[in-house]
Amino acid sequence: MFQTAIRILIAGGSSLALAAAPALAQAPGGLLYTVVVPAGEFGSAAFLTELLGTLAAAKAFCRSTGELSLQVDCLSERLEAAADGIPKGTDYEEVRGVLQDTSQQLKRLARQNRDPNRGRVTVTSSTDPAQRTNRPLNPVSAAAQAAVNQEAARILEDAATVLLRSAEAAQERQTQYAQIAAAIDSNKVLLRS
Repeated sequence: MFQTAIRILIAGGSSLALAAAPALAQAPGGLLYTVVVPAGEFGSAAFLTELLGTLAAAKAFCRSTGELSLQVDCLSERLEAAADGIPKGTDYEEVRGVLQDTSQQLKRLARQNRDPNRGRVTVTSSTDPAQRTNRPLNPVSAAAQAAVNQEAARILEDAATVLLRSAEAAQERQTQYAQIAAAIDSNKVLLRS
């Protein structure tokens, strides 16, 4: 029996080492969960795809508000949610930190330039009513809008630059960080309207 258990462990271990795609597992009680095993490279291609999708969805969600005064704080809230979706202690810890820092800078910028004549607003997606902001957003005053958008674009550029520079030291990160940096930088289009 002991030798049978060893053979099962060896066979199971070797199949995990070869797995590059997500593997589905089922726990007692019918709970289904996914295990992503990277193929010996930096990070996980599946997680990178998910993160890039989250950043693209942030842009689409903020665009759907249709209100320019909410764009900066909307981006802040969506980047914060994206950062919260990155588990601590992973290969993407640095990305998590950059997203959190960028989110806080954008949030501070929106609060400092808040329209005093308008209240904070919780936004719901026009295409999916179940999707909404996790916190009320601060509308930026019309008088400060151009300067705020310019500063927000600079903050996004700085975030992309930080990721690109940090990836220079590690070859395996360069491609993934470049894709994440481009996704962050692409949010600047919201600020040009």
